[in-house]
Amino acid sequence: MSADNLDANFTDDEDILAFEEALNADNHATEESVISRVSSVANLEYPHARRKRHKPVVAERVAGSVPFEATNSLSFQVLRYPFLFFIMLWLAVLSILYMIVRLSVLVSEQILANTAERRQLMAKLQSATNYDDYVAKAKEVDAQLGLDEWKREDRSSEYDWRTLRRLKADLRRLRLEENFEELMVVLQTCVKSNFAGIENPILYSQCYYGTKRLIQDYIHEVVASINAITETDKVAVEEKHIFFKIVSRNYGKTALALSGGASFCYNHYGVLKALLENDLLPNIMSGTSGGGIIAALATTRTNKELLSLLTPKLAKRINAADGKTMLDWLKQWWATGVIFDPITLARKAQWWTLGSTTFQESFERTGKVLNISTTPHEMHSSEVVCNHITAPNCCIWSALLASAAVPGVLKPVVLMEKDRKTKKIRPFSFGSKWQDGSLRSDIPLQSLNAYFNVKFTIVSQVNPHVLLWFYKSRGDVGRPVPRPMGKSFRGGFLPSYFENLIKLEGIKWLKMMKDFQIIPNFLESDWSDVFLQRFDGTITIFPKIKIADYFDLLGDPTEEQLAELIANAEHVTYPKLLFIRNRLEMERAIERGRKLSRNTATDVNQTSSSEDLDDDDDDDDYSDSQTPYMGLRHRSI
Repeated sequence: MSADNLDANFTDDEDILAFEEALNADNHATEESVISRVSSVANLEYPHARRKRHKPVVAERVAGSVPFEATNSLSFQVLRYPFLFFIMLWLAVLSILYMIVRLSVLVSEQILANTAERRQLMAKLQSATNYDDYVAKAKEVDAQLGLDEWKREDRSSEYDWRTLRRLKADLRRLRLEENFEELMVVLQTCVKSNFAGIENPILYSQCYYGTKRLIQDYIHEVVASINAITETDKVAVEEKHIFFKIVSRNYGKTALALSGGASFCYNHYGVLKALLENDLLPNIMSGTSGGGIIAALATTRTNKELLSLLTPKLAKRINAADGKTMLDWLKQWWATGVIFDPITLARKAQWWTLGSTTFQESFERTGKVLNISTTPHEMHSSEVVCNHITAPNCCIWSALLASAAVPGVLKPVVLMEKDRKTKKIRPFSFGSKWQDGSLRSDIPLQSLNAYFNVKFTIVSQVNPHVLLWFYKSRGDVGRPVPRPMGKSFRGGFLPSYFENLIKLEGIKWLKMMKDFQIIPNFLESDWSDVFLQRFDGTITIFPKIKIADYFDLLGDPTEEQLAELIANAEHVTYPKLLFIRNRLEMERAIERGRKLSRNTATDVNQTSSSEDLDDDDDDDDYSDSQTPYMGLRHRSI
C-alpha cells in the first residue's frame, strides 16, 4: 500500500480493539493491581465523576490540587486565594499595558515608518511565487533601501569579525598548500556551533536577504576545507574518522520542532514544503500535540512521498472535527468531560503513521528521527520525549494521541507498544496515562540536545497563547526593523524597552505562583508551565494569524483554506532559508566526510573480530580515542 496515497487505509482493527481494551481495563482495575497502583493518579475519569467514587479529601489529594505540605499551613490556606486574586488582577493590568505598547509599535511601523516606497517594495516581496523569485526580489529591495552597504562592511559588534577574517585566510592558505594535518587542527578549533557569533540571528536581521559577506565567504571556505580533507588520500583513514567524529560532536545537529496549536498547526505544512522544496529539511524532527501529527507524517514518509502529499488535497485527511459545530462540542463536553473520543481519533491517526508503525520501524524506513513530547497525567512525574531511543517499540499513533490529549479536549491515554515477535500491541510504561506535551515541554530543546546533540533548532511556533506575546525588538531573520538602515529598535527604544519590562514583570509573577503553588490545578492538571517554558529556537517561524482564526481553533480546513495556509507559511519561511542553508551546508559536509571515512575504515578492517566492531557512532565515546595532535594540540586563534 502506497504511503503517499490519500485514499489508502492503514487502520488495524485488532490494534484499535487492543487499545480500547487497555483504556477500559485501566478504568476498572482494582486497587491491588500493580498497573492500577502505578496509574491510579492518571485515571481517565474527570473530577465530577471521581467525586462519586472517592471521599472528597482523597479525591483532592489524588488530583494534586493541594500539596500535602501546604495542608498543614494555616497561612497558606488563608492567604492563597486572596494572593491569587490580586496577582491575577495585576497580570490583567500588565496585559492591558502590554497591548497598548504593542499598539504603539504597530502605529509606528505601519504609519510613521511605512512610506509609499516601502509599501511598494513589501508588496513586491509578497508577490513572490517561489523561493528563487523571493531571493531575486529581496535583493532588489535591499539595493533600493541601501542595505547592501551593511553586508559589505566586515565590522560589527555582533560577531568576532577579526578572528573570522584571519581564519578565512589561514584556511584557504592551508588548503591550497595541502597541509592537511595543520588544516585539521584549525578546523577542529573553529568548526563549532555559533563560533565567533556567526549564528547570531541579528546578523541575518539587518536586511531582507543575506548577511555579512565575510560570514558567507568564511562558511564557503570552511566547507571547501572539509571537502578537501574528505577527498584527499594523504590522510590516514583512521585519522580522518576520528577528526570527523570530533568536529561532528563539536558542531552538533540541526532539528525542526513543530509546536502544538490546534488548527493553527496547519501552517506547519507550508513550513515543511518550503524546507523540502529547497532540500533543507532536517532529519531530526520533534512535534507536540497537532505539530506531532504533522511531524509523524514527515518522518514516516520519504521526502519524495512527503512532497507529493503536501498539497491542498491533504485536507480530505484532516477530519478530526467531522464538521461538528461549537454547540456539538459543548454537548459532547457536558456529557463526557471531553470533546473528542480517543478510539475515533486512534482510527484516524493510523493513516498519518502508516498503521501501527513504531518509532524504530519509522527510523529504519526513512532514516528520519521522530520525537513526540508527552506529559504524564501524574503531575510529579517528568515529561518524556518518545523516539526510537526512549520508546523504540511504542506505536507512534498512541504517542500522538497522548501528546494531543489537552485536558478537557481529550482524555489522557495509554501508550501502546508492539511486541517484536508476535507484532501484537499491548500497554506500554505500566499502563500509565499521558497527556498533552505542550503543558510542560512544547519545544523539547534539552531532550533533543541530550539524545541527538542538537545545537541548532528551527521552531515553527503556532501556539495561540504564544503568538500574542511573541516579539522581536530588533527585527527578525529576513525581516529588518522598518527604520533607516534597520539599526534601531522596533517602534523606537522606549516602546521596545517597556515591552520587555512588562513581559518580564508578568513572567516574574507567574513564576511566583508556580513556586508557591498558588495556582489550583484545573482539570486535574498543572498549567503553571504553559507560559513559563521556552517556546523559541535559534530560528523561530511564526505565521500571520488573523483575529478570526481564534474562533475556529478546532475546525478542519477546506482545500481552499489549506492552500492559503500553506502559501502563507511558505512566505514567512522564505526569509529564514539562507540562515538554515548556511548551517546545513557545513553540517552536511561534516556528515558526508564522516560517513565516507567510516565506510572506508570498515572496508579496511573487515577482517576484524566481532568484538572489534566500530562503535564510533556513539558521539560520547570519542574522547578516549583521540590522536595526540587532535586531542591535545590546539591552535591559538
